[in-house]
Amino acid sequence: MEPWIKIFATRSIAEASIVRGMLEENQVPVQQLNKQDSSYLNFGDIELYVPAHLKDTAVQLVQKSLLN
Repeated sequence: MEPWIKIFATRSIAEASIVRGMLEENQVPVQQLNKQDSSYLNFGDIELYVPAHLKDTAVQLVQKSLLN
């Protein structure tokens, strides 16, 4: 089984959803892991993971989307 690599982390659920949607639109499978505290949302991150072989593509897409 191929490992998944963390490519993005944020504290904003909205930002994580936007980045996840953009990756999925570009046929990059994404897993989202919410590590935020359920009581205090300023503790912990929401992390996005992609398959290791798509890491470079995903990172380029994220960087491109964050520049716009």
